[in-house]
Amino acid sequence: MFIKIKKNCGIFMEHNGMEKNHIMPVTSNFLINLGHAAEISFYTIKETKTRFDLENHNITIAPHTRVIHLQMAYSYSSTKERIGDSKGSLVERNFYKFYFTPEEMGQYEELRAHIEKHVLNI
Repeated sequence: MFIKIKKNCGIFMEHNGMEKNHIMPVTSNFLINLGHAAEISFYTIKETKTRFDLENHNITIAPHTRVIHLQMAYSYSSTKERIGDSKGSLVERNFYKFYFTPEEMGQYEELRAHIEKHVLNI
């Protein structure tokens, strides 16, 4: 199953290919294959947070901003660094975080409901 993230709709995105604490608005339509997601989390920002855009300007994340965090499977990971002299290495899984501002709750609810349709609650 794919999800389509639409451009210019008030959604901000963060992924581990970016510098820490940086987010950017979604400016292009793209698809993510949920079949490659190992974990999906839903949560709400409780207090004001400051993030930065790609040009290091402050972006304020308001309370009640909803987040969908997709942690991708290990087959979509990269080797970050070697560990000591051993043959081991640190593997970093790719992730995507989508920030839905309080004004964009309709899109958040639509996407979450679609994901929840494919979840078995025991």
